[in-house]
Amino acid sequence: MSIQSINPFTGKLLKEYDLYDEKQIEKALSLGQETFQSWRKEEFKKRKELMLAAAAELQENQEEYALLITREMGKVIQESRAEIEKCAWVCEYYAEKAEEFLSARTISLPDGKKAKVLYQPLGIVLAVMPWNFPFWQVFRFAAPTLMAGNVGILKHASNVPQCALAIQRVFENAGFPKGTFQSLLIDSKATNELIADPRVKAVTLTGSEKAGAAVASSAGNHIKKSLLELGGSDPFIVLEDADVEKAAKTAVKARMINFGQSCIAAKRFIVVEEVFESFLEAFTEEMKKLKSGNPEDDDADFACMARPDLAKELYEQVKKSEEAGAKIILGGGKPAEGKAAFEPTILTDNPKNSPAYSEELFGPVATIFRVKNEKEAIALANDSEFGLGGSLWSQDLKRAELLAAEIETGAVFINSMTASNPHLPFGGVKKSGYGRELSQEGIREFVNTKTVFLG
Repeated sequence: MSIQSINPFTGKLLKEYDLYDEKQIEKALSLGQETFQSWRKEEFKKRKELMLAAAAELQENQEEYALLITREMGKVIQESRAEIEKCAWVCEYYAEKAEEFLSARTISLPDGKKAKVLYQPLGIVLAVMPWNFPFWQVFRFAAPTLMAGNVGILKHASNVPQCALAIQRVFENAGFPKGTFQSLLIDSKATNELIADPRVKAVTLTGSEKAGAAVASSAGNHIKKSLLELGGSDPFIVLEDADVEKAAKTAVKARMINFGQSCIAAKRFIVVEEVFESFLEAFTEEMKKLKSGNPEDDDADFACMARPDLAKELYEQVKKSEEAGAKIILGGGKPAEGKAAFEPTILTDNPKNSPAYSEELFGPVATIFRVKNEKEAIALANDSEFGLGGSLWSQDLKRAELLAAEIETGAVFINSMTASNPHLPFGGVKKSGYGRELSQEGIREFVNTKTVFLG
């Protein structure tokens, strides 16, 4: 069997790779295990030096890596460049912060005795990663994992094999010991076998609910730590005292980033009726201003989805929603057969029995809801199986903070779009997953928090 790298904008085959066989996988596992024995003992000073070199490698070759992203999954080049820059940022962040986050902590007990808490690496950590941010999703795992003294193995999405191999080269070019980070071109069967292997100590997955359930089940069967970052249907709440114009402009950006193919993209716009019409008008006008084009052109705001089948699935969700009673305000056209292009779409009057109400729409489709007041807004925001992020707009910050505490998500951004940031813990609740990436919490996910009692 093989893995194909196909440009979704042109439909052309870029490269084709054979899946790794059992010997190649065993070689990678053996190397990773061997490397871990020395890497776990490496001083933070050396790890920091290498991680900063990885950041420099990304920055110095930003255009090369950005073009790879754009050509493999259709992201417009300006966003691909920003993705590489963000990867360098997370490398720099953990290079500077890892030693502080993992320093031994002393505990003084009531009887005068003392204890210490140590944070020690586990070993090989397997990452199962998606195609939508093919570099960023990996680096937000890899930077803290490697700085903690673990080693990483990556099973990337099958449509971005060139990105997967390029990420391994980043670490090799930066001077990391061979085997510290490896990318394996494997299928789901081999992935399950990796999870079962005793040398793999933990697994992290970013992806769909279905994939997350499968990986978590396998990890649970083998009593291994897992972290899941799954889908989202993030609410974007606009209250009557919001700056509507600013909210609408930000809302379009929040919905259309990565052409809507983001777990934390705003997807459900919940607007209090007093400002509903003005928000809808401003939102629609801003959406119409966006320019489609070749993803390699600097002035293109959007190009296409990552694969033709994804465009087809999204259209089916829109069509079913319309049949259930949803109203199409903009777009809604059927994508050409075998093409990944899709029209930015706006839906209103979304009934409860429609996909637009309850499902994640992973693409450039905005669902807008009218509510009477803040109570209805919060109730609608929480009426979802997902709980990743959210955005709340009000000029009364005290009120906004109180309401943010009521929203059932892993994060709420007030008067701003939801975004991941190395300084902030990232993750969800409900069917959006469990565990946290980034910040101090992220680097402590895959370590042994060991108590040493000093008698």
